[in-house]
Amino acid sequence: MTPLRKRMIEEMELRNFAPYTVKLYVDNVARFAKHFGKSPELLDHEHVREYLVYLVQEKKLAWGTYNQALAALRYLYRWVLKRGEVVADIRGPKRERHLPIVLSAEEVSRFFSAVVSYKHRMALMTAYSAGLRISEVVKLQVKDIDSERMLIHVREGKRNKDRYTLLSPVLLGMLRHYYWAVRPVSYLFPGRSLDKPISDSQVQRVCREAQGIAGINKQISPHTFRHSFATHLLEAGTDLRVIQALLGHSSPQTTALYTRVSKKLIGSTRSPLDLLGKPANDAEEK
Repeated sequence: MTPLRKRMIEEMELRNFAPYTVKLYVDNVARFAKHFGKSPELLDHEHVREYLVYLVQEKKLAWGTYNQALAALRYLYRWVLKRGEVVADIRGPKRERHLPIVLSAEEVSRFFSAVVSYKHRMALMTAYSAGLRISEVVKLQVKDIDSERMLIHVREGKRNKDRYTLLSPVLLGMLRHYYWAVRPVSYLFPGRSLDKPISDSQVQRVCREAQGIAGINKQISPHTFRHSFATHLLEAGTDLRVIQALLGHSSPQTTALYTRVSKKLIGSTRSPLDLLGKPANDAEEK
């Protein structure tokens, strides 16, 4: 490990960055250094700009991935190398806002029936039942399932925030059977080693396979079940503020996005054209 990499990791750990973020930033800086074959300490503003243009024009990265690279370089030069002027006038792109993909209740059932692995099916059912991110699901421990209070304790979610979300009685029954069959020790959904959780990539792969088996013509990822959880709660009449708390959103505007994809809310709204009544038929008038 180079001294610069070690110092960057230490700086992020001192600021209590999540392990996933630490790895993401370090990997992005490593790719930047490899592109030029030099240490970032020897590179300047023009190198950063050239690299970002390369990511957009040659690599054709999605804007979200591009922003991750930019955030890593900003952190490196501002807080590790103390050369903020290198990235001072580099702006990120305007944020893209896409509507989330949401499954119907029938599609959710069909998808779960297509998941071959019992463990992965239970992990995805937990994500849907409680509105969890996949990173939160894989980190769940047996002790986080509070059957007395019917809550799930989410530890160190996004931005290292803890929260509680609901524990479905149906899910609890399934988890009890799962516990009897699998006997997890610490992590609720362990990997090959009982002291380590299943990986995000494993669950992503399972989603792609089950989508094909189920014959659902939508791009499904583990996050799709979080979106579906929120939308289905909204359609059932749950207050947006409650959904916001369950999802762990810091802003109500983020949660309000689901009003734009709710079939029930949109479908129950009448077009102003409908209120005009049936228009006169020109032929009949003649």
